Amino acid sequence: VRGYSFFGDSYVYVIFEDGTDLYWARSRVLEYLSQATSYLPSQAKPRLGPDATGVGWVYEYALRDKTGQHDLSQLRSLQDWFLKFELQTVPGVSEVATIGGMVKQYQVVVNPNSLRAHNIPLSVIKNAIQQGNQETGGSVIEMAEAEYMVRSTGYINDMDDLKNIPLMLTDNGTPILLSDVADIRLGPQMRRGIAELDGEGEVVGGVIIMRSGENALKTIEAVKAKLEVLKASLPDGVEIVTTYDRSSLINRAVTTLSEKLIEEFIVVALICALFLFHFRSSLVIILSLPVGILIAFIVMQRMGINANIMSLGGIAIAIGAMVDASIVMIENLHKHMEKTEVTDENRWSIIAKASCEVGPALFFSLMIITLSFLPIFTLQSQEGRLFTPLAYTKTFAMAAAAFLSITLVPVLMGYFVRGKIVSEHNNPINRWLIKLYQPIMNRVIKSPKKTIGISAFIVVIGFFPITQLGSEFMPDLDEGDLLYMPSTFPSVSIGKAQELIQQTDKIIMTVPEVKRVFGKIGRADSATDPAPLTMVETTIQFKPKSEWREGMTMLKIRDELDARLKIPGVSNIWVMPIKNRIDMLATGIKTPVGIKVAGADLNTIEAIGRQIENTLNKMPDTASVYSERVASGRYVTIDIDRLAAARFGLNIRDIQDVVSTAIGGMQVGTTVEGLERYPINIRYPRDVRDSLQKIKELPIVTPMGAHIPLSEVAAINIESGPGMIKTENSRLNGWIYVDIKSSDIGSYVDEAKMRIADEIQLPAGYSINWSGQYEYMQRVVEKLTTVLPATIAVIIILLFLNFRNFTEVAIILGTLPMSLIGGIWLLYLLDYNLSVAVAVGFIALAGVAIEIGVVMLVYLNQALQEQLEEVRNEQREVTIKDIKSAVVAGSLKRIRPIVMTVTAVIAGLLPIMFGGGTGSEVMRRIAAPMVGGMTSTLIFSLLILPAVFLIWKQKTLCK
Repeated sequence: VRGYSFFGDSYVYVIFEDGTDLYWARSRVLEYLSQATSYLPSQAKPRLGPDATGVGWVYEYALRDKTGQHDLSQLRSLQDWFLKFELQTVPGVSEVATIGGMVKQYQVVVNPNSLRAHNIPLSVIKNAIQQGNQETGGSVIEMAEAEYMVRSTGYINDMDDLKNIPLMLTDNGTPILLSDVADIRLGPQMRRGIAELDGEGEVVGGVIIMRSGENALKTIEAVKAKLEVLKASLPDGVEIVTTYDRSSLINRAVTTLSEKLIEEFIVVALICALFLFHFRSSLVIILSLPVGILIAFIVMQRMGINANIMSLGGIAIAIGAMVDASIVMIENLHKHMEKTEVTDENRWSIIAKASCEVGPALFFSLMIITLSFLPIFTLQSQEGRLFTPLAYTKTFAMAAAAFLSITLVPVLMGYFVRGKIVSEHNNPINRWLIKLYQPIMNRVIKSPKKTIGISAFIVVIGFFPITQLGSEFMPDLDEGDLLYMPSTFPSVSIGKAQELIQQTDKIIMTVPEVKRVFGKIGRADSATDPAPLTMVETTIQFKPKSEWREGMTMLKIRDELDARLKIPGVSNIWVMPIKNRIDMLATGIKTPVGIKVAGADLNTIEAIGRQIENTLNKMPDTASVYSERVASGRYVTIDIDRLAAARFGLNIRDIQDVVSTAIGGMQVGTTVEGLERYPINIRYPRDVRDSLQKIKELPIVTPMGAHIPLSEVAAINIESGPGMIKTENSRLNGWIYVDIKSSDIGSYVDEAKMRIADEIQLPAGYSINWSGQYEYMQRVVEKLTTVLPATIAVIIILLFLNFRNFTEVAIILGTLPMSLIGGIWLLYLLDYNLSVAVAVGFIALAGVAIEIGVVMLVYLNQALQEQLEEVRNEQREVTIKDIKSAVVAGSLKRIRPIVMTVTAVIAGLLPIMFGGGTGSEVMRRIAAPMVGGMTSTLIFSLLILPAVFLIWKQKTLCK
């Protein structure tokens, strides 16, 4: 439970566990809210926010009028009373929030001298306006056999109605009207948010907030279609400018991944045709692969999983592994057809025999690949929402491949694998592979222990790159837009805020690649945006990359922007829009690393925060650090002297009414102008309340009719206090935002923890919690530490069910680290950090490596059984030479399918590995361990596994 309280507003966010039904949660919160209301002041009116979150900010626009025909208050009225209502009818839209502009307000500026002259207390003004702004009904009357409803109109419609409100009668019966003691005028309501466009001046903004669980693309398209219709109804000169559109990111991501899938399919099909050297055989793979993908898409559609970066990415990383079963089945069939003359009578029996030899092992292997992704399904919160679609689609694809391998593939082989089969020795690729592999294999069987020793050494030195790898939660995804969110010091005025936002927007527009800048300081009118006036949130849209300067990247543009925006008192933070909103929702922290200081006293919390800020500023990898000045707000404190007030017959409420009305301005009613509603506000003129001395001189009317200055009954001083109060789980908090230069969050936090522990002594009752992306990383590590052993146990059971021998299970698992070494080294060479995406890649790699190892053992066992059958026929003892001969024969049989599978997987991943486009940052991290790991898997399967198998069989078969 997280709370924010600042001037005029308070927000409480209740964050439920993943999977909780949103509307059940809302009903429970309403129950508790109704109980809590009785403890709140009468002026506090709590209400439930929309059924959406800050992540639902899917589309933003600005209203501007370059002709100057409409001012900010008119644009605000257009947004609040026309566009907002129309857009909220769009399916999937939960709320339409307004940013900036000026809300029209009827201002009653009371002249205290006139009040004193007529001896009218301020309370009379308030009561008169409220009594002069109402309507009533008089039931019905019947006239001429018709029924007429009686109503008395009395709502204030314009300034004349307000001016003519009577206050009292003079002794001669002359009415004193409100206009006699006050200046009635139109003005802006106090503002807590400003919107600015392109550094050219203020505008009015709108935010489309999508309902939780809705389809973003459909919602945005419906909103844009509605806006096109509404444009015809806009006043002359007013235009709607799109300032943020998430659909462009979605479309780019889906297009990129769709193209990559097609490229992968073509590459894999060409490799299969090239290696098999038999077009009809390659058709089995070419036909079964799209069927498997189609099955995965059908299941996606049935389960309501949308096509996005991660769901399509799951299929992308599965394509290479999906064809492995078909490759092995066809390869095994080719070998049978080379040894046996195929006729129409024995064709299906040969296919059945070839399929049965490797089918069960393939099915178990593909099931292992499927089950290997179980840990991903257990991830929670952001990481779960991010990677669960990928895990689902990869699982669907691999399950479809497993099913097709024992159903469709044998049938397709029967119909397509016909004609002359090119023998292995006549296949130029296979002949070259055997020529290369056989001498190496001969050396391996001569010195199997030496081979295993070398592999063990390679595994050991693989620890070096691991120690050099950094860690992060996720690589930054280039969303195409950028968010500038600097932190400013508290108590900034609305005028200074407007100046700051326009100044920064104007500077940002000087970068040639920038297309549009939409600045927001303060909050939008939505519970999803608890932003104080010190929070800047500027959305930067860029031109197409074809128009960028040569060599420019998003990182270089960000560095250039950071260099240009060096404003005193402002700490720059650059984030991606969606990522920021997810982070702000989950942890409240807008930077990669955050620190939450919790305790009982805000002054102590601020002091600790400043110490941490100073400590972290000394670290070379710190880009910027800002500790919230939680106790540095500026207050004019009016401390009422109860005894002094009592001497004048005044109570606390009498004095506070003057303070809230005369100084702060009190809303005492609302005008009714058709559909539109505008507030009526009472306050004293600025020139009698714009300094401490003038506030002390504010007149108060006593019950006896005397006028006394406020200073007679209260002490007025300037003091410091909380600019904003934050709580988390009922404890006061102060937050520290840390942006770092490198992407290695784990190493940075480890060093920062040591420095803080050495330099800062926390008082009793105060604690530090690390948050931001680091919090996600810790949660993932804890979850995988628990789940991975359980998953490995399930895989061991499946392997045992296949082999019925624990030794073979141990061989597969014991040699698995060799498969992972290639992935580790490639990460090191590419300077990638360990992350959740990398972990997903390693999990996918481990499943494929186990599958390749399982099939290799099947071939070795088959070759050994054939050799042992020959030995039994010759009625002699098994020799080491027999075992070595079997190992070589089995390995040579497996050379082509293993190389085909590895080549297919690597080549299939190359479009992802070296391609660009939206989402490539994440997909590269998933692909890298697989590309590097498949290389070492090739060595492991062809050299290490046969060596281990040879030593084992020598001990068990040779006496």
